Amino acid sequence: MGKAGTILSIKPPFAIPGAEIIVECEGFELDLAADCGVFANNAQCRTVAASHERVIARLPEEIEGGTVQVTLRSGPEISVPKPIVVGKMLADDMHMVANPAVDPADDSIILTRSGSRGQQLPVTLYRLEADGYLDEFPEPILNPTSVAFGRDGELFVTNRAQGEVYSVDRSGSTSIFASGLGIASGLAFDKTGVMFVGDRTGTIFRVHDFADVETFAVVEPSVAAHHLAFSPSGDLYLTAPGFASKDGIYLITPDGGVTTFHRGLGRPQGMAFDISGDMYVAACHSGRHGVVKIKADGSSAEHLVSGDNIVGLCFTRKGEMIVAASDIIYSIPCGIYGSILSH
Repeated sequence: MGKAGTILSIKPPFAIPGAEIIVECEGFELDLAADCGVFANNAQCRTVAASHERVIARLPEEIEGGTVQVTLRSGPEISVPKPIVVGKMLADDMHMVANPAVDPADDSIILTRSGSRGQQLPVTLYRLEADGYLDEFPEPILNPTSVAFGRDGELFVTNRAQGEVYSVDRSGSTSIFASGLGIASGLAFDKTGVMFVGDRTGTIFRVHDFADVETFAVVEPSVAAHHLAFSPSGDLYLTAPGFASKDGIYLITPDGGVTTFHRGLGRPQGMAFDISGDMYVAACHSGRHGVVKIKADGSSAEHLVSGDNIVGLCFTRKGEMIVAASDIIYSIPCGIYGSILSH
């Protein structure tokens, strides 16, 4: 074994460009007089910290997505490569503040350019077609926040500035479905097609039908948005990101009771579930930013995707994770298949 040492593992297994990765190794020797450190597809990564057993580095912002071969170098010596999967950019110049959504009719992806509160932009909703074409919706919605499809395949969008939910038909025409919802942020549907909306100030509303709104539960306020998702078993989960370093994820029982499902994440935001019931949440875990996987029973959490500014995610029927990193959208081929209820 030379000065480059041997890579034992790379954590986490998935990342987006510019993300921080941890290379566990043995025998690495730092050579400041030559090319040295972590390289991804022959491009040098920025070293954050290094020792004989571990190197922490940031992937290049311009790296192309796909399976990337990571090596350690110390002068002319190069380690045997190990792979990591890096997300491919699908769209930029967005402004996502919650999960994207996959249209069950054609697998296109619904994205938003939300803007600051009260800012009216000329185009705020987009459809990213399966062939990569980015189509604009003809009617803007002020501050679109959460997007979700109902049981019949109709698109719904929350407007946090005016406390409304809009329905959007296939032509892109919009109409108000419900109003009086406070700072409407989170949006999800249960197995029967009933809508739930999270008001950032602390109320979870249940919307049975057009304008039929009732208070379902009361939770703590959020500094950003409430995010809602249903698990495959039909349970409702909520994140309410705050300023604490160890925020909780909450389970809301059918009678509106609120219990803690998991605690210990920094600023948890958008969530999605896989078909086995494991949760994936945009959050910070043990000081590492990205997407965290939490077992269905809440017993353990692991850092699965590394990346800064991730606010939401969803899964496609091809086993891809669509990750919204604020203004950039990535696709990560992770082989995880999502629960329909969490979309």
